[in-house]
Amino acid sequence: MLWLYYAMLKKNAVLLITINIFGSFIEMIYIILYIAYAPKAPRNLTLKLFVSMNMGLFSLILLVTQFLVKDIYRVQVLGWICVALSVSVFAAPLSIVAQVIRTRSVEFMPFSLSFFLTLSAIMWFAYGLFIKDICVALPNILGFVLGLLQMLLYAIFRNAKKVIIDQEKILPDQNINNIVILSTLGTSSEVFPVDAQPNANVDNVNKDAKEHEQPEDHEKSMETKSDLHPIECAV
Repeated sequence: MLWLYYAMLKKNAVLLITINIFGSFIEMIYIILYIAYAPKAPRNLTLKLFVSMNMGLFSLILLVTQFLVKDIYRVQVLGWICVALSVSVFAAPLSIVAQVIRTRSVEFMPFSLSFFLTLSAIMWFAYGLFIKDICVALPNILGFVLGLLQMLLYAIFRNAKKVIIDQEKILPDQNINNIVILSTLGTSSEVFPVDAQPNANVDNVNKDAKEHEQPEDHEKSMETKSDLHPIECAV
């Protein structure tokens, strides 16, 4: 919406007008669908953000630039406001980049999105240079750098496997850890139960009870203490 307002104030900016009309229309559809199907708490938060940012902040910027900024500086001031917001948009995926490095998984960072965002940043940077508009060119430098970083991380971690150690709820005398190895791209996983040392307090058995234990009961108890073997399963 701000870029559309900027393009309307600036002369010979037909491409900026057309792309931002289309972008505003598509984004409004996204917001409407989210509000329609989201749970109550996220829906209320989205409505608050929409009212405060898309309506409140945009209206404030519109009023300030129209009535408090002189005509000769209006386009320049609005352009730098658009630059600041564009930088925040390009910097938003940094949280996903941190998650990829931490989890070694590219599940939430598809390559196609990173590729086309990088390509878009290159084209808009070139367009900004050709029309000599620094407000259009400058934020796309950051977009290009972050796009390359995302594709690099995708190339590094696309075939990586992550190891998850899961402590199950088991009996006090059966302290077993399941090590689950998950493939980020495949559909299979391997589960390996690993025996751990039981609690020493649980192993304390009354000596008198052992002396009076029946032979058959003793054999049954020995059979239940057999070693666990690795189990491989497909999900």
